[in-house]
Amino acid sequence: MLTILGFVMIGTFLVLIMMKKMSPMGALVLIPALFCVLVGKGAHLGDYVLKGVGELAPTAAMLMFAIIYFGVMIDVGLFDPIVRVILRFCKADPMRVVVGTAILAAIVSLDGDGSTTFMITVSAMVPLYRRLKMSLVVMTGVAAMANGVMNTLPWGGPTARAAAALKVDASDIFVPMIPALAVGLLFVIALSYGLGLRERRRLGVLTLDEVTAGDPEQVLVGAGSGGKGAKGGKGGKAAMTGGAGSGADAKAPSPNGPGASDASDSSDASDSSDASDSSDDDEFKGLDPNRATLRPKLYWFNAALTIALLALMVTETMPIPVLFLLAAAVALTVNFPQMNDQKARVAAHAENVVNVSGMVFAAAVFTGVLTGTGMVEHMARWLVDGVPEAMGPQMGIVTGVLSIPLTYFMSNDGFYFGIVPILAEAGAAHGVSTLEIARASLVGQALHMSSPLVPAVYVLVGMAKVEFGDHTRFTVKWAVLTSLVVLAAGLLFGII
Repeated sequence: MLTILGFVMIGTFLVLIMMKKMSPMGALVLIPALFCVLVGKGAHLGDYVLKGVGELAPTAAMLMFAIIYFGVMIDVGLFDPIVRVILRFCKADPMRVVVGTAILAAIVSLDGDGSTTFMITVSAMVPLYRRLKMSLVVMTGVAAMANGVMNTLPWGGPTARAAAALKVDASDIFVPMIPALAVGLLFVIALSYGLGLRERRRLGVLTLDEVTAGDPEQVLVGAGSGGKGAKGGKGGKAAMTGGAGSGADAKAPSPNGPGASDASDSSDASDSSDASDSSDDDEFKGLDPNRATLRPKLYWFNAALTIALLALMVTETMPIPVLFLLAAAVALTVNFPQMNDQKARVAAHAENVVNVSGMVFAAAVFTGVLTGTGMVEHMARWLVDGVPEAMGPQMGIVTGVLSIPLTYFMSNDGFYFGIVPILAEAGAAHGVSTLEIARASLVGQALHMSSPLVPAVYVLVGMAKVEFGDHTRFTVKWAVLTSLVVLAAGLLFGII
């Protein structure tokens, strides 16, 4: 019964948020509370919730101070060079913009922290997406998949958990998986290329001409709105200014202009982006070379502080929430010595802090009830017990396939410490090595990063102002396909 109710609870949650019948925060709280009562454990709801909140409180604290820290770094201009490089590569071509998003997310993911990756990627790319009227759901989906593949780095979390759970060396898990993970990342980039071409067909082919080097004003020139790559046409000019409040009301060619492909080509991606509703100039603060918050004289100090922070995170010198707390305090104090300026910077990022922290604590209700009532354990065991005896020698493949849904519906801790040892034990009985099971368990990470139980995804959709349900509906199918590609590559290379 607990198994059935667990699946029904998860299904109800996903359907309601994808149909936009409930907000993610409301669904994360009310649906598990209802099912907790249905399983006859309503009297323990408070205990489950408090336990879940206690487990996720450090994550909420980390995200709160991480948002403040990286928000300040963006304000003072630390990432402006990255933005300029990406913009030069993209040249306002929708296809290049989407590919650039995947590459940027993959590079930034080297720090091993999803929230950091999403904050930098969104801050760098969202102004261009909005100005070009591109689908923001494409951006969030591509960023999540690229980060999911890179999340398998030994310091990213899953590999370390698998190593600890199975008592093997993390390098023995990760190093042989590099070819398969590289194929997965190449697939994400290829997928980005395809999604970018679809956006190009919808919007037309554009080029980006910089008026002068370092000039804050850039010009988007429509090179024809034809979906077949026409070079001529009636594309007009649209100014893209970096400064907030500049008053320039730039517009990209209409998606439904002459010769443009039908918007239905990307209907599953464009429903929620609604870029035309969010083309305010304040979205361009991150590109304004003259904004008041810039601190060019402190650039190398901020760069050194960020590198030191990331190095301490990788070496696990101190708990990550403490590192971000200290780093945020130092960044605010050094860059904005005046108390009023510090208050203004914190206030500027308060909306993101409240939204993300609130979602994390709401997710604590969901995970607390799933775990406390025993539903997640019954669901996992039902799936494992359902594996036919004849599949025993293929437990590597079974583990890879099961990792896709299980890491979506469970936390990494629950999966790697609760389920993977069971799978490894079953595999050992049929001669399948523990390392093979450990490597196969990494397959589902491309989908895991879009799980409603992953706090970082709320940073992604919150900063991009994308509905979580729209992100889920668009991303899940592509993320599952990416995970299957990694699994297939692992089998092809003899890794799994």
